Amino acid sequence: MSQEIKIQLFDTSKIRVVWDDEEEKYYFSVVDVVGALTESADYQLARNYWKVLKHRLIKEGNETVTNCNQLKLPAPDGKMRLTDVADLEGIFRIVQSIPSKKAEPLKCWLAEQGRIRFEQLQDPELSIEQAVADYRRLGYSEAWINQRIRSIETRKELTDEWKRGGMHEGQEFAALTDILTQAWSGLKTKEYKQKKGLRKESLRDNMTNVELALNTLAEASATELSQQRNPKGFKANAAVAREGGKVANVARKQLEESLGRSVVTSQRASDYIHPIEEGKAQELPFDDDTDNNN
Repeated sequence: MSQEIKIQLFDTSKIRVVWDDEEEKYYFSVVDVVGALTESADYQLARNYWKVLKHRLIKEGNETVTNCNQLKLPAPDGKMRLTDVADLEGIFRIVQSIPSKKAEPLKCWLAEQGRIRFEQLQDPELSIEQAVADYRRLGYSEAWINQRIRSIETRKELTDEWKRGGMHEGQEFAALTDILTQAWSGLKTKEYKQKKGLRKESLRDNMTNVELALNTLAEASATELSQQRNPKGFKANAAVAREGGKVANVARKQLEESLGRSVVTSQRASDYIHPIEEGKAQELPFDDDTDNNN
């Protein structure tokens, strides 16, 4: 089962959302939805509210609670913890059980999330258009957005090559990414994120234009080399990833020699964007809630 976890913003509340490719449906964190409806900034208060409501619904024989699943979602410490989730239908029923002035706006927002996703599945180009719109709302410059979209396409071509070479998503993709990143930047992915002060945020979304261009060059080079050499197995794919990274490493060193400074920096693209406009739904890093095993 392939799952995609995102953090979406409804008004000023963060809601963890999981897209399940096999079932083709969204699952929403129940506690996050309860927090949005009760306007509680305190995660523990929202969790307690859901605990009491859950007990009441069970006593009433409400099937909504019975149909709730538990999925592992990211916690601030980087660990994945079991959390109550419900699909769109289940969340609608829970929303109806909580008196709140935000109930109707939230139901509209939930319905919109589902509509957008299904349209994107029918036309992948809409996913790119949505990404551009989201980056614009977040305040990124047009030049950075164009660079980022190209990098997404380049990354997809590389991961397709890795799959063709027998590699699998997860540990193998992460290991190959580390090899490629270290080859051009001198840092593994985790070290690079630490340099920028990142936790769960996307490294690529926080690269400068130059860093993003060099990373894209490394991935494009690795793709071309892979298509030419047709590597099979991890060792062969790792060698190609390393060589692709070295191509960008040469470009990096030449630029740094001309500039007289390093271009691998602690600066983040997000340091230069405008504040998020309230009321917009955007993907955000998960950074400050506390989750516990249910």
